[in-house]
Amino acid sequence: MKMEAHPVGAQEAAGELTAPGRFPVIQEVPNPLANRYLARQPILDAHGKVHGYELLFRAGREASFRGDGVRATQNILDQTVVFGLDVLTNGHTAFVNCTREAILEEQVRVLPPDRTVLELLETLEPDAQLLTACQRLHRSGYRFALDDFTWSNSWQPFLPLVDYIKVDIEQMDVIARMELQGTLRIHHCSAAWIAERVETEEDFQQLRREGFGLFQGYFFSRPAIVENRAIPTNRMLHLELLRSLLEDPLDQNKLSDLVKRDPSLMLRLFRLVNSPLYGMRNEIHSIRMALQLVGDAVFRRMATLAVASEMLGDQPSELLQMAFHRARFCEIVATQRGLDAAEQYMLGMLSLVPALLHTSADIVVNHLPLRQPIRLALMGAKNPERGSLCWIECYEHGEWARCDALAEQLGISSEQMAALYLESLQWARENMPLEVQE
Repeated sequence: MKMEAHPVGAQEAAGELTAPGRFPVIQEVPNPLANRYLARQPILDAHGKVHGYELLFRAGREASFRGDGVRATQNILDQTVVFGLDVLTNGHTAFVNCTREAILEEQVRVLPPDRTVLELLETLEPDAQLLTACQRLHRSGYRFALDDFTWSNSWQPFLPLVDYIKVDIEQMDVIARMELQGTLRIHHCSAAWIAERVETEEDFQQLRREGFGLFQGYFFSRPAIVENRAIPTNRMLHLELLRSLLEDPLDQNKLSDLVKRDPSLMLRLFRLVNSPLYGMRNEIHSIRMALQLVGDAVFRRMATLAVASEMLGDQPSELLQMAFHRARFCEIVATQRGLDAAEQYMLGMLSLVPALLHTSADIVVNHLPLRQPIRLALMGAKNPERGSLCWIECYEHGEWARCDALAEQLGISSEQMAALYLESLQWARENMPLEVQE
């Protein structure tokens, strides 16, 4: 997958936040990783299970990835060492774009071969020197993918080394894709096919019919909207619970009644109370007693996650972790922006509820007593309340120029925002319940 961001001017992107004036500038905290930028995109199988993650890198403040220098390449590989693949990929395979220098000088050996796929960019010259280096790495256990692949006879000697073929569906139509598959069959290439830029359910179903087995894009977080689709009755309880969680302080009587009506939430609550964290030695005689024991803040977080998990249904768990990640990111950025952290946490989590329920955002918003700016933010308005959410959405897609412009508008450096992205990613990974982790 290409890592160039769409060209967006700083003033244009910054103008997306329409509030008058600027937010107060936050004093930057020195960070040894200040020049590190990293995002990731999931690669899913036909059942929505995570197969791996492509790691998207940027070496510095430039608006796009630069893969034409040793220094940039070393920075790229170093990030996987500094942050650790466990944090970045949840134990799944890492797909890493490689420059010519990374292959020829074997800089990629800092990555574990059993968990790494080296992507050969379409811009590389497939000459004898590159082939020899790839063969040497292949013997060490590294796998290879041909990125944004189009057929050229010069790539034929590389086919025995290749485990994945990545096709950009925006650059290659159905006929061209079928012709490419036919050509590779002639050359006895048995590599798995990955479709890139899969943005809709229609794309997904068409590519499955064509024989693609792996998919990269955001089709799973872009629901097929049905106009005026009603929210199922069993989901109304969840939305009612979310509404109650917005109250401060929490209404213990109302929550007790709601928990009684949700067996899965009741189970989670009592498991939490029974955990070593609380060290209970006496029996719990009521739901209200359990609520009082865990406290408002802990129950809010646990219940929000429980509701999202219940809404997940047959959706890929990556979607839930994305919601959890967004929620935590918006929460910790809120403390620097002077916004309500709890409200921003809810905004991040609710941003993917329409995808979880396969309905439109306005239907969800109508069931929650949110402040008008938050309602508008969930509907997509580019207002100040949506600033952090907008930034992480752009970052998920590797749209670095827009991220920089938005960070400037928010009054927080791009380096700080990138560090908070990674901090919240690790937090989300560590706090995901075991039953929904891959």
